[in-house]
Amino acid sequence: MATFEFTRPAPFGAETTYRITNLLDTFRMTVIARYQSRITRKALNQLTDRELTDIGLLRADIDRI
Repeated sequence: MATFEFTRPAPFGAETTYRITNLLDTFRMTVIARYQSRITRKALNQLTDRELTDIGLLRADIDRI
């Protein structure tokens, strides 16, 4: 039984397109993570000190989350 291996070069601009797409996806994920972090900090800031203590946090811990 014979096997054949074919290697073809990537089409012109394919690597550049991949890198740009990857860069845009990384940027999108960073924006989403920052948005979710902001929403979480906002929700935690609305809790009382007693409620924060119940979940094991201090008010000073909110900025690190």
